[in-house]
Amino acid sequence: MSGRQRGEWCGQGDEAQGGPVARAWAGLVATARRTVADGLVVGTSGNVSVRVPVDTGDVVLVTPSGVPYDRLGPQDAVGVDLQGRRVLGELTPTSELPMHLAIYRATDAAAVVHTHAVHATAVSTLVTELPLIHYMAAALGGPVRVAPYALYGTEELATRMLDALADRTGCLLGNHGTVTYGASLDQAYDRTAQLEWMCRVWLTASSLPGSAPSLLSRAQVEEVRDKLRTYGQPG
Repeated sequence: MSGRQRGEWCGQGDEAQGGPVARAWAGLVATARRTVADGLVVGTSGNVSVRVPVDTGDVVLVTPSGVPYDRLGPQDAVGVDLQGRRVLGELTPTSELPMHLAIYRATDAAAVVHTHAVHATAVSTLVTELPLIHYMAAALGGPVRVAPYALYGTEELATRMLDALADRTGCLLGNHGTVTYGASLDQAYDRTAQLEWMCRVWLTASSLPGSAPSLLSRAQVEEVRDKLRTYGQPG
């Protein structure tokens, strides 16, 4: 990549201000900071990515490894292609890059959010699938599965995650956290927040000795999934 291209992608110079990569990076940083503000990650745990179509093919912007989100600026943009080759920036990409790339290769996702949210991580140690405590499981495609534990940053973890994500837009990672994706950063983040909330509800409802929460059937959740297709404002 030429110096001119690198500068444009980082949002430097009048020509690049407001360009798609610069805007995408700004949105990524804002979303990463939001995960900290909302208590979904601690320190530099978790990571965020967004796919940006460019003339030379899709570029995946990712949070860099080990850098506090409040320190990130336009000059810190990091981008890779779908094979993981760095095409933008000097910082090392997140160690969880294999997970992000696996999702982009297998789906039409525009953004991925990975967190170590407390309640979701706790649930990942207790069950192999989040019990159907609430109908909003439909917003993630159905019952949320737990991918068996594997070492972070490995292809093994990425493979197990993809299995858990089959026909879903979110899953839990055993003894690890959450992964969700969506058509935008906002949608991916909202799905993460929804998943953490459902895990918190189930843990709360399950905490009363001698009682067990009532659960929905798969048919009931599928009914909601159909109805959600017309949810919101037209267009």
